[in-house]
Amino acid sequence: MARIILLNKPFGVLSQFTDTKSPTKRPTLSAFVDVPHVYPAGRLDRDSEGLLLLTDDGTLQAKIAAPKHKMSKTYLVQVEGTPTDADLQPLRDGVTLKDGPTKPAQVRLIDPPTLWDRDPPVRFRKSVPDTWIEVTIAEGRNRQVRRMTAHIGFPTLRLVRWRIGNWTLDGIPSGTWIDG
Repeated sequence: MARIILLNKPFGVLSQFTDTKSPTKRPTLSAFVDVPHVYPAGRLDRDSEGLLLLTDDGTLQAKIAAPKHKMSKTYLVQVEGTPTDADLQPLRDGVTLKDGPTKPAQVRLIDPPTLWDRDPPVRFRKSVPDTWIEVTIAEGRNRQVRRMTAHIGFPTLRLVRWRIGNWTLDGIPSGTWIDG
């Protein structure tokens, strides 16, 4: 039977077990998961946090990660500024990025979620407000959510992947994992 691990990946950690490109040896998954023969099913950028699934089953790994399977992913996104519902409508319709049009996303304004502190904290500016939105997509292009929010004029300050398919981050502290 396939093993699935749900990891709450901290900010600044690479979504791989070794860092072969940097002489400074950036933090990797090996500092958080000491389980042999599991590999990430998809990626989560170093400057993003939240749910990362790991498995020992290559077929399941491909099913989770491959866009053709359209597994939805939900993100809690802190953006700079105060978008209105109308400002978010282009994301619901699909926007055209440099690598082509996005599929329509489910997007809604949300109250600030109760999350762990981020290290380093998100910069705070008294003169520029911020807002939280929830974004659900079934694609997974490189830095897609960040590029989508920037496209409509509200750059992402913090991005937390909360859900992949039916797996959620609920109850998993930052830097820890559970069996799924």
